[in-house]
Amino acid sequence: MESDNVVHHEPWNKGKLTGQKAPLKLKDIWAIRVRLQLTEHIRDLALFNLAIDCKLRACDLVKIKVRDISHGDRIASRAIVMQQKTKRPVQFEITEPTRDAVSKWIQADGLTSEDFLFHSRLNTSPHLSTRQYARIVHKWVSDIGLDSANYGTHTMRRTKVSLIYRRTKNLRAVQLLLGHGKLESTVRYLGIEVDDALEMAEQTEV
Repeated sequence: MESDNVVHHEPWNKGKLTGQKAPLKLKDIWAIRVRLQLTEHIRDLALFNLAIDCKLRACDLVKIKVRDISHGDRIASRAIVMQQKTKRPVQFEITEPTRDAVSKWIQADGLTSEDFLFHSRLNTSPHLSTRQYARIVHKWVSDIGLDSANYGTHTMRRTKVSLIYRRTKNLRAVQLLLGHGKLESTVRYLGIEVDDALEMAEQTEV
């Protein structure tokens, strides 16, 4: 017989969605971007724009140094980062709005080429931690009225490639942009098989 004193611990993920986090839609991207511009959050705007462009995992994004994305005092239009998980290099574009936002952040914070682009405000870490980054992402989405439980740091990684895939259906291009070794990994990551199969079925008359 079970004792009345037994403590029942609720699972850590009770009430939370498990599995992949949703990418942002275009309207969500612009809602967050405009909000950050209006509130003059210089660092967060640079972080948001770069996260969308680079499509990196959180562990790689937070460790970017100024020299990784710049040539002297000029922000590069393309950069290469070695991925921590796969030990493979991946190249990404840095669009003009992102270059502008990052440049303003570097200038405002007085960063040098050897500095981490997004340093931590805690003394225990020289750069933003993945946990801090996750909290920032949750704040971004909740501030525009989205349920933060549906979104996370992988939202930022998936957003641009999801838009690219929807427009082009080019899986190989998405694979290269994500730095995946196998195409199957890209298919699973995007979660496209079922959606695409249903879409094709809906468009096929018999």
